[in-house]
Amino acid sequence: MEIYGIAFIVFMALVFDFINGFHDAANSIATIVSTRVLQPKYAVMWAACFNFIAFIFFETRVANTVGKGLVDPSILGPAVILAALMGAIIWNLITWYLALPSSSSHALVGGLVGAAWTKAGTGSLIYSGLAKVIASIILSPLLGMLLAMMISLVATHLCRNQTPRDVDKWFRRLQFASAGLYSLGHGGNDAQKTMGIIAVLLFSTGHLGPEFHVPFWIVILCQSAMGLGTLMGGWKIVKTMGLKITKLKPIGGFSAESAGAITLFLATGLGIPVSTTHTITGAILGAGSVYAPHTVRWSVAGRIVWAWVLTIPAAALISGSVLVVLRYLTN
Repeated sequence: MEIYGIAFIVFMALVFDFINGFHDAANSIATIVSTRVLQPKYAVMWAACFNFIAFIFFETRVANTVGKGLVDPSILGPAVILAALMGAIIWNLITWYLALPSSSSHALVGGLVGAAWTKAGTGSLIYSGLAKVIASIILSPLLGMLLAMMISLVATHLCRNQTPRDVDKWFRRLQFASAGLYSLGHGGNDAQKTMGIIAVLLFSTGHLGPEFHVPFWIVILCQSAMGLGTLMGGWKIVKTMGLKITKLKPIGGFSAESAGAITLFLATGLGIPVSTTHTITGAILGAGSVYAPHTVRWSVAGRIVWAWVLTIPAAALISGSVLVVLRYLTN
């Protein structure tokens, strides 16, 4: 394939990364905005900064999983990768328009699966890697919820002799740290998925050398695109995540963000591409069920779960259709 075609697909990968940051900005800032610790414009700046510097703290294990652990790399040619990206981008835009906090990570996985399946059938899929992704759909929100409940209970016990005003004052300050750590985990896990896509594109076209790896320039490009997308993040999904699920005070926001950060750090260290959306949603529900159980809107949570269930098959269907169209246009 000509270098211009490869450059275009790299550009589309960065577009996906930007939309990922834009779409998932709510994950990073919803709690700190809903507790009124920071205004949205300052919250996205805070989150974008930590999104960008995540490469300093994490190895590229998630990128390696996406690049060679989900689909047979030998069939991931430029057309398949472009179709996978288009499936993920289109589904992200649909769910953004509907204000549904779906998973950009799983949209990309669905895009890869749909395009690979369309090209080479089920034999092209690496089921052990996909099993980890499927398991994370269930485990990441549950772990986020359980950790948030535990942190909430510990924080409540430690503050039992403090006045509500003092508790709010201290946890408003602590939320700066917890929100920053969560955004660090978000940048560390999510940006690496695009790194894996670009790296496998270059590897499959002979531009990366004999061994699969993720060059540093790809890391910087993807972290920059993710951070810029977060900086431009939309308010629609923030309202769903931070205001419609439940109402949190700073102590609840701190608990949810800390639980989400711990979950993301663990997953990134293990090289598992988890959904930051699933993680923070579970954490918000966990904190809300401890501090304000009567305000938890389970109907909204139900809508979010449906978006989770539909994401992989919907993105797969779109990417498969795009690949069919690409084949028709190039024949």
